[in-house]
Formats: sequence, C-alpha cells, structure tokens
Amino acid sequence: MSFNSDLCFLPATQLAMLMRTKKLSATQVIQAHLDQIERFNPTLNAIVTLTADSAMQEAHRADLQIATGAPIGVLHGLPVAHKDLFLTKGVRTTFGSLAFKDYVPEVDSLPVERLKKAGAISLGKTNTPEFGAGSQTFNAVFGATPNPYDLSKTCGGSSGGGAVALATGMIALADGTDLGGSLRNPANFCNVVGLRPSVGRVPNWPDQLGWYTMSVAGPMARNVPDLALAMSAMAGPDDRSPIALEAPGTIFNQPLSRDFRGVKIAFSANLGGLPVEPAVATVLEASRSVFEALGCEVVNAEPDIAEADEIFMLWRAWRTELRITPLMAEHGKKFKDTVIWNAEQGIPITGPQLARAEAKRTELYHRMREFMAQYEFLILPVNQVLPFSLDLDYPREINGVPMQTYIDWQKSLYLISALGNPAISVPGGFTATGLPVGVQIVGRHRADFDVLQLAYAFEQSTQFGLTRPPICL
Repeated sequence: MSFNSDLCFLPATQLAMLMRTKKLSATQVIQAHLDQIERFNPTLNAIVTLTADSAMQEAHRADLQIATGAPIGVLHGLPVAHKDLFLTKGVRTTFGSLAFKDYVPEVDSLPVERLKKAGAISLGKTNTPEFGAGSQTFNAVFGATPNPYDLSKTCGGSSGGGAVALATGMIALADGTDLGGSLRNPANFCNVVGLRPSVGRVPNWPDQLGWYTMSVAGPMARNVPDLALAMSAMAGPDDRSPIALEAPGTIFNQPLSRDFRGVKIAFSANLGGLPVEPAVATVLEASRSVFEALGCEVVNAEPDIAEADEIFMLWRAWRTELRITPLMAEHGKKFKDTVIWNAEQGIPITGPQLARAEAKRTELYHRMREFMAQYEFLILPVNQVLPFSLDLDYPREINGVPMQTYIDWQKSLYLISALGNPAISVPGGFTATGLPVGVQIVGRHRADFDVLQLAYAFEQSTQFGLTRPPICL
C-alpha cells in the first residue's frame, strides 16, 4: 500500500491536526484522496459527480490560510463528498432520478453549507437510490454501488455512496440523511459509523417540510471521534429551520471517554419478534460480553412500540405523496416502481388517520421515555439481514417470513426513527464470510453525545472498524 493510500485511512481528527500543524498540506491530502478515487471509484461507483479541479483550488486556498495565519475551521482541509440528495451550489444534484439528471442548484443545503464553512473541501457527490427511497443504492442515472467487502453485495442505502467512499479511503467524512435508516444501514453494511441524530440536531434547509420530524441529516465516519468532529461542525441552531435545537455543535467537543460501570442497558435480539438472520444474531449476541466487560448491567428488555410501524408508514407515505405526485404529473411515471407505489399509498390518507397516528406517537414517546428512565441505552440489531445481492432491489423474506413492502426488511431501523431517539450504527464484527455486521445503540431523548460515548467505548474495546475492505488490501 502506497504512502498516499495509507494517508487516506488516517482518522479525520489526525489529518486535521497534521494540516493545522503544517506537517501535511491540504493539497497533499486532497491529491491523495483524488488518487484514491481514481484507483477505486471505477469499480465502486461511490462518487458520481467528481469536482476535482475545484477541490484542488480550495486546497491551495486552505494552504494559503495556514501560511498567513488566517482563522481556520475545525474541518480545515478535510475531504468530504455530499449525498446526491443535498443541494450543492453550482454542482449537479440529481436525487438519483432521470427527472433531475441535469439539475444544478443555486444554493447549498444547510448541512453542506456548514461543512464548507468549517473548512471541509468537497470532492463531489455520492450515489443514492432515487429520492433516497429504499436501502439499496442504485438508480437509473448512475447505476449501482457495490459493497467493498463483497462486490456482489449491496452497500445498503440510501447514503450508500458516502459509506463506500469512507470505507475505501476516498473521503475522510461523509454526510447523509436518515428517514428509515439511511445513515445507519449503509454504515452497518460497510463497517463504518453512522449516526441518526435527534430531530433538529443537524438542521436542514431548504426543506419543503420544515416541521417534519421523521427525516434527519447527519454524518458518517470511520470512527466515533471523527463522527463527533463532524457533529461539532454540523450541529447547532439555525433560524431557517423551525425545529432546530438550540444547543451548539461545540457540545460534541467534550471528551468521549466515560466510565460505564453500573450503567443499565437493555439488550434486544429482535425488538419484540422481528425476524433476524442467524448470522446477524450471532454477531449481536457476541457484543453483549463487550458491554458487560465495560461494566454495564445488560438486561434482556425492549420497549412496547407496537404502533411505531403504522405511524412510520403513514407519515412516510404522506411525505412521499407530497413530493412525488407533482413530479409524476410533470414527468410521467418515469420513476422506480417503489417510489410510485409509496406516493400512491399516500393519496387516500385522511386527516383523521394522521391525527390518530400522531396521538399514538405521543403515547409512544411517553412509553419510550418511561422505558429509557430504567435503561440508559437500548442495544439491538442495525439490520435484520446481511448485505444481500446487488441484483436484488430488496429482500423478499427473512427466515421464511415474507416481506410485505420494499422496506419491511429494515424495521429494526425505521421503528427507531418513529421514536425520535438518537441512534448509531457502530462496527460490531464480521460473519465467517467476511461481511460486516453493526450494532445499533439507541439513547435517551436528545442524548446524542451519550450515544457517542458508549459507541466510542465499544469501538475502543473491539477495533472492528480498523478492518479495511478486501479491495483496499
């Protein structure tokens, strides 16, 4: 492995320090990552729009800032790429849809704006399924993105391109969105770390649905300290988002180390009876001893969240109908079948249905609040399945149990989305065939930093995240 390639796997925190202390230049760092993209992206299709020239120009400016002693941001010189659902000013944003294959926005989405303001340098856009629908990264514009641990398997989604680019050293940090698991699922499938923050922790703008609380923006990284670094830049209030939390991003600059002796955590193998593939269950069960070794009191327990499925599916369909039906009127039905199906599911939804769903969600919040008063964390599978075939749009069954819709196989993710609690996927181990399996850690309401602390302790104890994909060895 060359020096440049090894440089691409240095933690983002270390890269930032080396540039700040003039031991590396931003131009060196960006060139190394562009070389890594040239080496691996033709096979992996993770970066779908490359902005190499502008990235090198930004790198030269970053080096000039250091040379002149100008103020720099916490992400100074770090290479990032943005999910192709985020608007990027002057750079093509397709949403993975033929209807937008030539669309160039005039503004940046707020998460993109914050990463840039913190000094990160954009290398382009990462692949995503059409409109982020479904946790399998393929679309009619760019094609599919395979899993770097097994090129015949999916990388997950919908932030799949970002997870693959991270796992293979093409970028140092990635951004993404999570409605039904889109930051946690690809992180799980690609052996990186993905956080679904609390609602409003990372504000999003522009957004047609400023008050919508199911979908959030957040980061992915190769380790928890890097993720905390990204959150320090991405989190914080903004009056363009009516649900933005007031706490500043600097809360993520605190020490991640913590003594977990005596901390009571709930451990759920299947979240109340969900089908889980045996290989996933085996890795999850092995994680129990890690938490026990940290001093945690691990108890088999799970919250009563029976209504979460109905609540999530209703609000997802309502949102999809609002966004997709006008596009269908303009462009016809030239979208993938599952997007059309989900939009059509939203048409007959009534006001009383949503009112009752929201009332149930309030009851659900209080039940979860009472449960989490007993247990500081909930441990469960990230996904119910291993990475599946790249040729399969979604699993049709798990352990012989039929999946009724294209997202049923990820209930272990989207049921947590309905609760609104922060949740992270952290590398949890590998199957006998070398496929990554993550562990999902759910925290108390708005306790994002606590989730990072437990994920960090687990990561330090296991070091699974250090295992590089075979393609990079």
